[in-house]
Amino acid sequence: MHRVPQPAEYKPDPQIREVADFLADPVTAADFPQTELRFRNRRWDAAVGLDSLSDEDWLRHFGRFEPLPGNLPQPLALRYHGHQFRVYNPEIGDGRGFLFAQMRDAKGRLLDLGTKGSGTTPYSRTADGRLTLKGGVREILATEMLEALGANTSKTFSIIETGEALERGDEPSPTRSAVMVRLSHGHIRIGSFQRLMAFEEKDHLARLVDYALHVYPGPPPPEDAPGREEPAIQLMHQVTERLADLAASYMVAGFVHGVLNTDNMNITGESFDYGPWRWLPTWDPGFTAAYFDQTGLYAFGRQPEAIRWNLGQFAISLRPLVEAEPLVAALERFGTLYHEAMARRFMWRLGFEPRGLEDDARVISAAEIAMREGKIGPDDFFYSRRGGRGAEGDLAEALKDHKSLGSSHDYWSDGQPETMLIDEVETIWSAIDQRDDWAPLGDKVARIRRMGEALGEPPSPPAHR
Repeated sequence: MHRVPQPAEYKPDPQIREVADFLADPVTAADFPQTELRFRNRRWDAAVGLDSLSDEDWLRHFGRFEPLPGNLPQPLALRYHGHQFRVYNPEIGDGRGFLFAQMRDAKGRLLDLGTKGSGTTPYSRTADGRLTLKGGVREILATEMLEALGANTSKTFSIIETGEALERGDEPSPTRSAVMVRLSHGHIRIGSFQRLMAFEEKDHLARLVDYALHVYPGPPPPEDAPGREEPAIQLMHQVTERLADLAASYMVAGFVHGVLNTDNMNITGESFDYGPWRWLPTWDPGFTAAYFDQTGLYAFGRQPEAIRWNLGQFAISLRPLVEAEPLVAALERFGTLYHEAMARRFMWRLGFEPRGLEDDARVISAAEIAMREGKIGPDDFFYSRRGGRGAEGDLAEALKDHKSLGSSHDYWSDGQPETMLIDEVETIWSAIDQRDDWAPLGDKVARIRRMGEALGEPPSPPAHR
């Protein structure tokens, strides 16, 4: 999704009905004690033609979940399995969310509205199906910051406080409740395919591949790719390309997702579902976001490896449809695609045009050494050295033949960058929790979006040869 979306008319198109018979279960939203609007994404509601809704109508649709006109008559909780910290779990699925609606944007892309905290489903197990208000606030901050830094991320579309007192082991309790709606390009996960393989539903697996190629179109595989006419191979190449770019976007943003399980991997390559995320205070490959990640499996520097491992599970899930060799060939592209995406994104954030993989790799290496040795966080580094200012030593040498992109935005004269470190996150939440003061959150979102304007449109992957 691009930084400044084009306004669109409301065009409902619930394509999910093609595969809902084996992919989802109709569910009913919780009946909340109250619905108080706390956040409405005025940047993105126009992109799907919902900017004309009054706040009262907004609450009806996104707090009470009355169906949108011409859309799904009842929400659908999606079925999936997943490797969670590399242990296979067949007892998951949408446990506190559902797919609520699908519509087209101005460019004809299919977009989903999905929920978090909307009540129990057949997959809730012993959980209450709710979301804490703090969790909703954290989703706003994560998605806004990632969007500004050029990552392909879901958008926090709506946060409505729901008036319940929730008990949580990792927050002071009781704590306030909310229901969130996220806007994304799709909600089909690697775990969706894993479930169909596990149940030996080959026909359904083939139908899901065809659905994914139809509603999330992408470029064809390279000319020399084996099996490139097979739908499953085409999808494997597309997902590999998307997730390689996602991995690079995390690294260049200095972001740690924290829970890169296969049920949290979207085949559209969008980042979503923000739980224990963190931004790096300093460039530290071993930095982890989740207190329960005891082995550092999803540490900052291991995220590309984790995403590639998940892609391997995706390839395995497609084996009932095709032979292994062409799947492996697609998977083996990940390393090259990742390094190309790193160069493209790193140079963009630093304010230079890329010159070529070898030259750009020297810049990245010199930059990482400078950050580690100087104990500099990536936000400070990219800001203070934007366009080459402040670069010295090996970094200055590596940059000498690169062309600066230039920028006249006054953000670059502020003297310090926007950051998203945990202390500020807690301060923003404390103002809401203790004084019901939402101004610091609104101010932060405005500043983040201003940073995004200064950075400009993120680079797109090159077209296939």
